[in-house]
Amino acid sequence: MTDIRPVLFVVGILLTTLAGFMFIPALADAVVGNPDWRVFLASALLTLFIGVTLVLMNRTGGLRLNIRQTFLLTTLAWVVMAGFAALPFAFAELGLGYADAFFESMSGLTTTGSTVIVGLDDAPPGILLWRALLQWQGGIGIIVMAIAVLPMLGIGGMQLFRAESSDQSEKVLPRAAQLSAVIAIIYVTLTAAAAAAYWGAGMTVFEAVCHAMTTIATAGFSTTDGSLGQFDSPAIEWTATGFMIVGGIPFILYFQLVRGYGGALWRDAQVRWFLSIVAVAVLVLTLWLWLFRDAPAETAFRHAAFNTVSVITGTGYATTDYGAWGGFAVTVLLFLMVVGGCSGSTTGGIKVFRFQMLYAMLVVQIRRLLQPHGVFVAHYNRKPIDEPVADAVMSFFLLYALSFGLVAVGLAALGLDFITSMSGAATALANVGPGLGDTIGPAGTFAPLPDEAKWLLSGAMLLGRLEFFTVLVLFTSRFWRA
Repeated sequence: MTDIRPVLFVVGILLTTLAGFMFIPALADAVVGNPDWRVFLASALLTLFIGVTLVLMNRTGGLRLNIRQTFLLTTLAWVVMAGFAALPFAFAELGLGYADAFFESMSGLTTTGSTVIVGLDDAPPGILLWRALLQWQGGIGIIVMAIAVLPMLGIGGMQLFRAESSDQSEKVLPRAAQLSAVIAIIYVTLTAAAAAAYWGAGMTVFEAVCHAMTTIATAGFSTTDGSLGQFDSPAIEWTATGFMIVGGIPFILYFQLVRGYGGALWRDAQVRWFLSIVAVAVLVLTLWLWLFRDAPAETAFRHAAFNTVSVITGTGYATTDYGAWGGFAVTVLLFLMVVGGCSGSTTGGIKVFRFQMLYAMLVVQIRRLLQPHGVFVAHYNRKPIDEPVADAVMSFFLLYALSFGLVAVGLAALGLDFITSMSGAATALANVGPGLGDTIGPAGTFAPLPDEAKWLLSGAMLLGRLEFFTVLVLFTSRFWRA
């Protein structure tokens, strides 16, 4: 049997950290005199007690994670964290059941951005801040904390990072602790820059901080029901568009820029494809809105740029109901929703590098058909694609398609209509946020869905965030054999 003591030990550390974050919204509510501060305080103390207990009960010397323990930890940590993060939602004055509360917390930690809460404009600051903090942690904070803490405990933090991330980039720093410190500094710096930019564009300090955390995490929770469209500010929209793109690029490339490698961004094939896809989609949708929806040119360009970037990065902000743009625009955005951003960033979706590899393999296959005796090798970023990597990419696409079909069919079986079922499955697996249609579209919420659908979508969010293999391997009998 797999020894779960080191797994529970690390889960205890993560719960202890989560409890520390809970004190922040407790303080925010206490300052304004909202009674929910007691809920956050009680939730923090309970989470802290469980976390410390797990640490003390499972503390042994020289613990190291093997591959089975790493997979188990990665999935278990997200489920347990979401379960405890749901406590403030469940017991606050929002009136949410636990299914709704768990859905909201899982949506936050996986940076999906789907919500069941209505009336955000009148919500207390503690709830708004907690939603932003969850997404900020989920974007990259939890990974960074794990990488930073585990090496000090003699546990391979880099193992966890690789199990949770699809990043295929070279390891530019030799030690996991150094890598985590670099990512943390970059993450905090970009968050602070986004907050300052939002404040300068007209937001209050509180709004700027909350939106900065959810923008850099490409997550999408807002402080209002109308998302960023509520502010009706081109300056805020362009600020968000810029920082969503920043969040969609591999963070390690920013470190290379700081080290003086000025061309690192453009030399990366994934970044070139990502920016090219965004540029083409923005141009096409701008022309569509201008020529066929009678939108002024500047408005068409701004709405197309903002919503295109929001969808492809999986952020999920909205300035308008793009579901009303017509079938062509909705189809383009649905495709972008599945594509996602760059690997090594905070975005969701299939990721651009997988489409690049698939394209490279397709080209090679066509050349082999035309020249059967030729020798052709697929390349990515000017390097040959190894056979195991190619197999992994193909397997991922198969798993994505199967998971999408099963989730969509499951939602339809629960009584949801075709558009809601299809877009709900797509947005959950891609960690985008809003779906399509009147119910879960940009102008709606997931609140009307039955509890069973919310549990199913919560599982789909986890599958998409951990990129399928990490979760599904736990359901194989071979995994549990000694």
